[in-house]
Amino acid sequence: MLDIQLIYTFLRNSSYWAKGRSYEVVKKSIVQSLCFGVYFNVQKLLQQVGFARIVTDYATFAWLCDIFIMESHREEGLEKWLL
Repeated sequence: MLDIQLIYTFLRNSSYWAKGRSYEVVKKSIVQSLCFGVYFNVQKLLQQVGFARIVTDYATFAWLCDIFIMESHREEGLEKWLL
């Protein structure tokens, strides 16, 4: 399950392309897109550490956007794996 609060906080505070985006807009964009999360197992609990959103018509077009890996998990190859 996607952690919408984590995604919102990252996009609003840590991205250059979505600074100031409202929680409602982030949530609506997730609901209306094909989304993927990357998770890290912490003591048998999954913690989301990455995200990617695809805007698509599910036939011929897809646009990758709002993609990130939390700074604490960068340089582990997760970026390439997610792509």
